[in-house]
Amino acid sequence: MMELIAQNMAPIMFVSLIVFLLIGYPVAFALAANGLLFFIIGVELAPLSGGSINLSWPLLGALPDRFFGGVVANETLLAIPFFTFMGIVLEKSGMAEDLLDTIGQLFGPIRGGLAYAVIIVGALLAATTGVVAASVIAMGLISLPIMLRYGYDRRVASGVIAASGTLAQIIPPSLVLIVLADQLGRSVGDMYKGAMIPGLVLTGFYMLYIFVVSMIRPQYLPALPKEARTLGSGVTSLVVALAGAGVIFWLTTRWLGPDHAADAPIWGLVIAVSVIYVVALIDKATGINMMSRLAQQVIIVLIPPLALIFLVLGTIFLGIATPTEGGAMGAVGALFMAGIKKRLSMDVIRQALYATTRLSAFVMFILIGARVFSLTFYGVNGHLWVEHLLTSLPGGEYGFLIVVSIMVFLLAFFLDFFELAFIIVPLLAPAAEALGIDLIWFGVILGVNMQTAFMHPPFGFALFYLRSVAPKGEYIDKVTKKRMAPVRTGQIYWGAVPFVCIQLVMIGVVIAFPGMVMHYKGAPVDTSNVRLEIPAGGMGGGTGGGFGSLGGLGAPFGQQAPVDGGTTAPSGGLGGTPPGLGAPPPGLGAPAPAPAPTPAPAAPADGPAPAQPAPAQGGLGLGGPPPGLGGSN
Repeated sequence: MMELIAQNMAPIMFVSLIVFLLIGYPVAFALAANGLLFFIIGVELAPLSGGSINLSWPLLGALPDRFFGGVVANETLLAIPFFTFMGIVLEKSGMAEDLLDTIGQLFGPIRGGLAYAVIIVGALLAATTGVVAASVIAMGLISLPIMLRYGYDRRVASGVIAASGTLAQIIPPSLVLIVLADQLGRSVGDMYKGAMIPGLVLTGFYMLYIFVVSMIRPQYLPALPKEARTLGSGVTSLVVALAGAGVIFWLTTRWLGPDHAADAPIWGLVIAVSVIYVVALIDKATGINMMSRLAQQVIIVLIPPLALIFLVLGTIFLGIATPTEGGAMGAVGALFMAGIKKRLSMDVIRQALYATTRLSAFVMFILIGARVFSLTFYGVNGHLWVEHLLTSLPGGEYGFLIVVSIMVFLLAFFLDFFELAFIIVPLLAPAAEALGIDLIWFGVILGVNMQTAFMHPPFGFALFYLRSVAPKGEYIDKVTKKRMAPVRTGQIYWGAVPFVCIQLVMIGVVIAFPGMVMHYKGAPVDTSNVRLEIPAGGMGGGTGGGFGSLGGLGAPFGQQAPVDGGTTAPSGGLGGTPPGLGAPPPGLGAPAPAPAPTPAPAAPADGPAPAQPAPAQGGLGLGGPPPGLGGSN
């Protein structure tokens, strides 16, 4: 019985961890307790395991180094508090409110305009904050009352807010992508590049769903009434301003192209955006009104967050800054933007630091618990058990990806994304690598899957965030003074279901079209027209050019060296002398051919005999074969 337990320690340990989590123990303590408990059991049962348990008491001495070397000193994870702080400061600065109001006014005249605005703002907040809770709560507080005021269906309004907030999971600078890159042992920058296109495609799918609903059920998504569009019209003015920026971009690119070909588009974009932003500020300050109010507001409100996105992501993608450095610049940029809006105070900084410290401590404790668990789990060969279990699945890599996606989807009912990343991903990565799956592609698939986990009932965290700010009872609308019905929990759940289905479709799309992610590798190098030319001379002397053969090491694979000078290729092995590399030098290979005998000159009677000149040989010109390196004695 004890032998059976010892030989199956890995699955027993994994099941025990699941039981600990289901009982309700905090994840960090469940991981650490499981690791220490089974370490003690494993040491005692090691003699009965037949070599499958590799644990001993001195191994506990490796834990401090794993804590400090792998967790505390991990510079990649330092990006998490930076991006968290940036997101919270931006949320407190009122950026989300300004964006929702402005883009809602822009799309207001069309059906579903407010829903489009929520999706676009969700994507912008994702690219600037990377924090799901901040995005969902901000949009729930700002946009949900407006959508309910103008007759939006409660299920559609709730679903679009929850789904748009979860875009922070997959659109860089996502905290999930940072953790996944760390656990998979890959570059955060590559993970960001790989996830960018799937994130934008998913945003497009959300907007396509709103368009379809607005065509089938137009009463669910009414247009904003004219009296609510306080900025008036002026789309034509905005189009003219954007066209002017495009002309500036083209001229700047042409001007800089000859000297700065690689960076010309970037500098052209920076100059064009800066010019149009300064013009809008001057137009508004002076009251000239070359632009419409709508165009002014759109340009002034949109460009600062776009500039922050470029500061963070642009520098990472261009290789100027690491993700940690990009996060630090983003935190400074968020403070600057809040200061410009005159919404920076000690209270805002204190709240941001408190929330950042809580999240960082949460991540740190889970990581420490995971280190304890993994020490024991690897010691009982648990990684090999998981790898063999998953690599034996039918269907190859696609069968593996489908099964893993289903497993992560089900586990997400009970675990959040940090817990999934620190517990499950290290077990899945070796199996994925053994199957030849690109780990960046695998990480993006997991990221989209974990995003789905934020929305599916009954434990989706985005649904809980929205539930915390949605009206729970009847209330009086501030503008219309009408009594409004509450938003029920069932409406929030049913509103999320279509977006969960869209997420599942997106997982299938990323699996079916890996090129959406693989573009991070760049264009493949064409080697079809590459020629290798080796000079004929080289180190070989004499008449045999090149480096000669491997004579001094013996003939390859035990083949007998030819006795006629090495001009005939032996059968098998590495073949004979490569064309163009010369004959084997006698000094390093086969025995030198015997030179033709020459009559010795008559020695003078009164002096020593003259030295015999050595025959001309190839190789290094060292004469005959050195002892022990070939040649005949």
